[in-house]
Amino acid sequence: MGERVAPEPGERFGLEQELVQLVRALSSVSTQLGHDFAGRHQLREPDMRALMLIYAADLEGDPLSTTQLAHALGLTSAGGTYLVDRLVASGHVRREPHPTDRRKILLRYAEPGLAVAQAFFGPLFRANQEALARHDEGALRIAVEVLSDLISAMDGYRATLRDS
Repeated sequence: MGERVAPEPGERFGLEQELVQLVRALSSVSTQLGHDFAGRHQLREPDMRALMLIYAADLEGDPLSTTQLAHALGLTSAGGTYLVDRLVASGHVRREPHPTDRRKILLRYAEPGLAVAQAFFGPLFRANQEALARHDEGALRIAVEVLSDLISAMDGYRATLRDS
């Protein structure tokens, strides 16, 4: 890789603005895909958000309880229970006893729900892999760092909104 030349101040501003616009566009198309999935499977917007949170927590090895999910979605405890009941009835989520605290119930993606999600999102996963294949590991590391920094900035801003 060649030596990088620092962009002019005006050029940097333009690049930053373009990057932020691309992140917005990525967020927008991602949200629309979520709406498309939800519409095809008779899910409400909070259901879709819940499924994303449950899936992410499960992937990280730290599954959510109904109370944690309700809190993350800004719902009451009763609202969280009602939402989880719908997701369980639809086959997307299952309840599982906590391995060490028998008072707690954890939420996991159910096999039927996972199969439905994989059928819908699998082609997107493959398209993303193809799109990223032309970039080397160094470029991908930089992209991960930049996106991580932007997410941290957004999370930090959200925290200030909660505090005000």
